[in-house]
Amino acid sequence: MSDGEHCDVVYVRVEGSEGGEHLLVAPTGTTLRDVLVEAGLSPYTRLTERLNCGGRGLCGTCGVRIEEGPSAEHWHDALAERWGYPRLSCQVRLREDARVRLVEKVIWGRRESE
Repeated sequence: MSDGEHCDVVYVRVEGSEGGEHLLVAPTGTTLRDVLVEAGLSPYTRLTERLNCGGRGLCGTCGVRIEEGPSAEHWHDALAERWGYPRLSCQVRLREDARVRLVEKVIWGRRESE
C-alpha cells in the first residue's frame, strides 16, 4: 500500500495466553477490546468479564501486550508503554495492523484454563 492510500480494514494477529494464534480482520478505527471480545478472545478473566468499566479506561482489567502496532494515545497506555506493563485494549484504536498477546491475569480473579 502506498503512502496516503486509505485502508478500510486492519489485521490483528493475536497470540493467546496459553499459546495458539489467531488472525482477525477489523474495521480501521475500532478499539482492540471490541475486536477481541467480538472474536471470542476476551482480554478479561471470568470475573472481570462482568465487572469492568465498559471500555472507559478506568478499571485496568483489559490489559494486553502490544508486540507491534499503534502507539499509545491514552495516558495509561503511555505509562504502560514506558514502563513495560500491559496496555488497555479498550484504549487502543486500530489504525494500523497489530500483533498482540493476551496476558495471564493475576488480579480480580485468575484466568482459568478451560
